[in-house]
This record gives sequence, structure tokens and C-alpha cells, in this order.
Amino acid sequence: MQVRNKKWSLEKFLEVRKEVLSSWPTGQDPMLDLEQAVKTLKAVPDHKNFALKLLKAEKEQRTYVQPRAGVATVEGMIELLSHLEKAGADFLPATIDSYTRHNRHQEAEEGIEISKREGRSLLNGFPAVNHGVSGCKKLLDHLHVPLQARHGTPDARLLSEIIHAAGWTSNEGGGISYNIPYAKNISLSDSIYYWQYCDRLVGYYEEQGIHINREPFGPLTGTLVPPSIAITIGIIESILAATQGVKHITVGYGQCGNVTQDVAAMQMLKELTEYYLFTFGHKNMHVTTVFHQWMGGFPQDESEAFGLISMASTVAALSKATKMITKTPVESIGVPTKEMNAAGIKASKVVVNLLKDQSYPDSEKLKVEKEMIRKEVTCLMDKVIDLGMGDVAVGVIKAFEYGIIDVPFAPSKQTHGEILPARDNEGCIRILEFGHLGMSEEIKRFHKEKLLERATQEQRALDFQMTVDDVYAVGMGHLIGRLK
Repeated sequence: MQVRNKKWSLEKFLEVRKEVLSSWPTGQDPMLDLEQAVKTLKAVPDHKNFALKLLKAEKEQRTYVQPRAGVATVEGMIELLSHLEKAGADFLPATIDSYTRHNRHQEAEEGIEISKREGRSLLNGFPAVNHGVSGCKKLLDHLHVPLQARHGTPDARLLSEIIHAAGWTSNEGGGISYNIPYAKNISLSDSIYYWQYCDRLVGYYEEQGIHINREPFGPLTGTLVPPSIAITIGIIESILAATQGVKHITVGYGQCGNVTQDVAAMQMLKELTEYYLFTFGHKNMHVTTVFHQWMGGFPQDESEAFGLISMASTVAALSKATKMITKTPVESIGVPTKEMNAAGIKASKVVVNLLKDQSYPDSEKLKVEKEMIRKEVTCLMDKVIDLGMGDVAVGVIKAFEYGIIDVPFAPSKQTHGEILPARDNEGCIRILEFGHLGMSEEIKRFHKEKLLERATQEQRALDFQMTVDDVYAVGMGHLIGRLK
């Protein structure tokens, strides 16, 4: 399938929509009539509109908090999210189950029925498509803060239709960030096409005066992802979304661990996204940011886990992230109880509240990290633009095909999987093996010099073992996997 970064005509969108809505029985709900969906969305009060509340946070220079959470039934979700709302969550999630993420709705239906019989959730999330517009609307009606779908779905077209028609005003994902880290065999052409549909739907609602937030998934694989790669993919997905008419975009980044590098990345994430959106002709855009607490292995000890959560909250607050996705003190064990999820929210919120009037001071190290991120992103974006002859959809597909953009530890066959990250002597994530990554020789020298400083101090080789040691380090209470 050949995709281009071109806005879909309304006629094309409506034609494809017939097929999308016919793919599962809940797609035939009269509430999915576009006129009715517009009425439903316009009736959502401002305090439950995700995009508007993000603008409020941005204006106040506050960092709001949002957990992850999802269970099988509507009643279970109402109980769970009401508890998290009382704990202080500024935004609420509906984390979607794995069956729905792969459009395996019959198996999700069976999971709902078994969960009801057992009296506990046997799905790892909320099967929104199966519950349909009525179930999703019932959930939103019981809450008092904005609600977002968070998932990992390469083809989220029907899911997007249902949640928005139910009044949900934010949807996470994108054709790259919800393919490369989550799927093995789905082509980028297909997933970008699917998400063009999702964004055109949001663009249609925007044309009707309804503000809906879209959020590319910043952490990607969540394991030692170099900041510039995450930022570049977020920028490309933002451009693709804006082309379809999206006006409210939240770009994300997952905590890497070195405070200065993380603050630099968050500052450059917003600056560079706004720059490239403007460069591609997208004006009057509202760009906000989200910081994800540590996405890798967590310490097993709850007190140590709280320490990691608090460190992440400190970085989010000092970097002026608009929003932060929280973790729980039992992250290393499995799905948390509502009480443990609430504990993570409370710990996070007290830190960001204490730091709300403070910011990270400028320093020479911060300037160096920001400038290096700028150079790296510029290299990658220049390659994408050149490969696509100005079309970022064409360019990014070719960039992945040639390995010019690569993501470490991804399951997707669309990546070369040749790059190896590792930490330098201060814990910043650098690139040990570049593969075919589209970086300049100057950048490669910088990374090698930084890694050599660490290797020299530890008297070790620059090799794959350094990467392995760094992958496991945080879970054992250290940032850098030092040679013992």
C-alpha cells in the first residue's frame, strides 16, 4: 500500500468508514452517526475535555498526572477509575486490552463473559470496542475528569470511532509508535494508513468546532531509547496528524535516567515539534508534552520503587512537562490493585506540587545536551525529508527500510535492529553501534568519546555486555550497569 502525507478528502474518509464500521457489530450503533457523535461531543463539559484541560495546565505551567488502568467490565472500570480520580488523577486512562489491540474482538468478548462469571478481570485492559459507544459513554458519565484511550493498536480505526462517539476527547497512538514497539509483521504503510484515518476523524470533529487531543507514544520500546530517535518519530507522527486536521497534539518522552539529558530532551521535544509543524505549514497548533515515568525494569522493593517514581516526578516537574504518566510501587510484580495504583498517583502528585514553582537551571551541560539532540534530530529529519522528496510518510517508510531510522529492541520486522545503546559515565544514553542510522560523523565521534570515558574508567571493552548491564541496572537500584 502506497501512502502519502496528504489530507484525505471527506469522500474518501466516508467510503472507508463504511468498511470500518461494518467490521464488528458495535460499529452499527446509531450513536456512531456523525451528526449524533458531534452532538455527543459538543455536550461534553469543558472540564472533561482533554485538549482544553491540557491548555489550562500549559497556561498554569503545571504538571498534571495520569495513571494507566484498565479492566474487563464497565462496572469494574467505573469502580477503578473513580478510585483513581479520588486519589488525585488529573486525567484518567482506559488502557485497552491486548485482544482489542489486535482487533480480536471475539476473544475479547469471551474474556468479558469469563470475567463476569469469575468476578474478577481476566483481561489486561478495557475492551472498548466490545462495550461499544453506550458502554464507553456510561464510563465517561460516571467520571469528572477527561478520559483517554491508551493502547498499542496498529489498526485503531473502529476503536477510535467508538471512543470519540462516546465523548472521549483524547486518543494515544500513531502509525509508527503503535506499530514498531508492539507488532511484528504489520507494515508501516498499513499502520500509517490506518492512523491517517484516525487522525482524519479527529480532523473532521475539529472542523465542527470540537477539540480532541492526539498523543503519539513517546517511549517506544521503553528500553534505552536515544532521545533523538524518540523525538524524531514524535515529530513525524505530529506532522502526519496535523495534515489530517488535528490541532491538539501531545508529544511524549520516556525517562532515560540522567536528569540533565531528560530535561534537555523534554525542552527540545516541544521546541522541535513546534518548529517542524510550522515548517510544514501547520499553524495555530497546540503542542503540549507528556513525560513517562521509567518504562524499564523496576526495583522489586516497594520503597525503592517509590524512590524511582519520585525521581521521575522531579524531572517531569523541573522540565515543565504538561502531563506525566505514572507508575506504581508494584510495577515489577504485575497488574496493580487500585490501591497501589492510587499510591503511585499520590507520590507523584506531591512531588510535582512541591516543585511547581521551580525550574531546572541553565548550565553548560544542559546546553551541550540540547544542542546534540538538535543536531541528531536535524540529521534524521533531513534524511526523511530527502528520501520522501518532501513527503514525510514516504520518507519515514524508506528511512526504516534502509535503517536510517532504527529503534532498539523492537519486535517489528520493519526495523533493522542494528543500533545498540549504552550509558556514558554520567548515565546519559549514547549510541554504541549506529548500524545505518542517519547520523553525521561528528555525532558518531561525540557518542564514541563519551562511551570511551566510561569504558576507560571501568577498564572494560566497548561491547554488547555494556548494553546488557545497563538494561538491568535500574531494576537493581543503579542507573549505570558498572562492571563489578
